[in-house]
Amino acid sequence: MATELQRVASREKVSVSFLKKGLKNGTIVLVRNKKHRILPLAIGQGLCTKVNANIGTSPDVCDLKRELKKLRAAIAAGADTVMDLSTGGDVDYIRRALLKASTVPLGTVPIYQVALEARKRRKPFIATTVDEIFDVIERHLDDGVDFLTVHCGVTRGSIKGMRRKRRVCGVVSRGGSMMIEWMRYNRRENPLHEYYDRLLALTKRYHATLSLGDGLRPGAIADATDRYQIRELIVIGELVQRAREEGVSVMVEGPGHIPIHQIEANIKLEKNICQGAPFYVLGPLVTDIGAGHDHIVAAIGGALAAYYGADFLCYVTPSEHLGLPNVEEVHDGVIASKLAAHAADIGKGVHLASDIDLLLSRARYALDWSKMLALLADNKKAARIFRRSRSRSNETCTMCGEFCAMKKTREVMGRS
Repeated sequence: MATELQRVASREKVSVSFLKKGLKNGTIVLVRNKKHRILPLAIGQGLCTKVNANIGTSPDVCDLKRELKKLRAAIAAGADTVMDLSTGGDVDYIRRALLKASTVPLGTVPIYQVALEARKRRKPFIATTVDEIFDVIERHLDDGVDFLTVHCGVTRGSIKGMRRKRRVCGVVSRGGSMMIEWMRYNRRENPLHEYYDRLLALTKRYHATLSLGDGLRPGAIADATDRYQIRELIVIGELVQRAREEGVSVMVEGPGHIPIHQIEANIKLEKNICQGAPFYVLGPLVTDIGAGHDHIVAAIGGALAAYYGADFLCYVTPSEHLGLPNVEEVHDGVIASKLAAHAADIGKGVHLASDIDLLLSRARYALDWSKMLALLADNKKAARIFRRSRSRSNETCTMCGEFCAMKKTREVMGRS
């Protein structure tokens, strides 16, 4: 572990003692199941902002080769983690294949498979037993899944009054809606909350990380920061403390659709209520009208969220709200979120981020195109554009040609 911590610290450009302090107080988590042979990923306060990419099949589109291409595209574009959200086909086989191929931590949402297996047994999800739920969770952990999204904060208390005071878009989390349906039918508490100690014991056995899902996240700007979101967050804050007491690595998932002027308040609420636990946000999306370009909408929200203290961004692709993303859209989603994370890291004073920009700018001034292209977030796309746009001078691009300001400055002021 000491050697691994040194390697992680070196990658993050921080000291081992800084990592150890964050791990001890829970503001940093190390994500890696003991059965998955990868270097652990550090997420949390004082580190580079990380980015996750969601992939996975659906009942309508199920092709493992396609998902493996998405996995490779996401990692190549710079995704720090990948989540398998498969809901179609042989999900056990798909998950194991993705785990075998992944060089980064892999996350899942086990409750999806619980619903799929209930259907195979010709019974509704609401008839699923507590043991059946935990059997699937253990299967994911035993396969080597590094972090699990579990909707433990969706309780009977947190949804109280939802029928009377309705949201514009209701509950948009699949896992959250499943737990509400189960509770209403069985007239019992959410089993992931009621048997949280059992969940902690399982997670600890595999050295995995719990990602406490935001089952009541807002799916519309009009629903942002409402009573249901905040009630769930308060429950999650209590669960964070219980996880820490048991020595279980834990982070918190967050919204969702949040207008720009509410992002800072949402980050501060989570950090206060959840005692500085790493915050993993979906976007957030700052407007509802961006379908087709939601990766841009999410990058706007993600940059602000990370600047104010979010530690982990879940990408959004151009196909969000429209359909399952293809390989190109996975790539574009990762790049957009990586740029958002990088911009925030510069603002937060993360030297690793600002150092890259300085190198890039020096290469740009020197008109060192090969070095500049190598430093860019999406160097392959940039290289294609540059080849298309090469000026006749062979030193400048077609934007300015012989009137290139930096070329002129070097000629007048000298090349240093």
